Amino acid sequence: MKKMLPWLVTIMLSITLIVLAVFLLSDKMLGKDESGAIAAPAPTPVLSADEIVEVTAEIIDVKTNLADPDYIAAMSFSFQLRNKKAKEDFDKIKEIKVKPIIIKTLADTKPENLKDSKATEQFTERLLEQINKTLPNGQLIHIEITNKLVAPL
Repeated sequence: MKKMLPWLVTIMLSITLIVLAVFLLSDKMLGKDESGAIAAPAPTPVLSADEIVEVTAEIIDVKTNLADPDYIAAMSFSFQLRNKKAKEDFDKIKEIKVKPIIIKTLADTKPENLKDSKATEQFTERLLEQINKTLPNGQLIHIEITNKLVAPL
């Protein structure tokens, strides 16, 4: 028993340290900020119709195969940005940066993932996240699919 005591103490100490580390890191892993509240996204400003038109860009008629090579998708998108400057920057890079992101994301998407509104919403959220990473200035705040056709070849 005397020979096992140091091993038991070491194991108990290890377990205690692991539990303590998990407890301390769980706040950061769950997305809580320093005050303990869960971080909320920035609120979307309420805009008039004219203001929406000023900050909205479009990419029309994107056609590509989906993850299932027997299906093709033809879609059009509208992108609402935070302000006019962000829209101007977006317009400059939409054909060389944004459209390839859309095509890659569609190429990884199965046809059944575009069938209903919930799946389409998840698709646009994934696009929003990926496109925001590439924008030099400003922020993309909303994506709408303005035209969608998913059909077998």
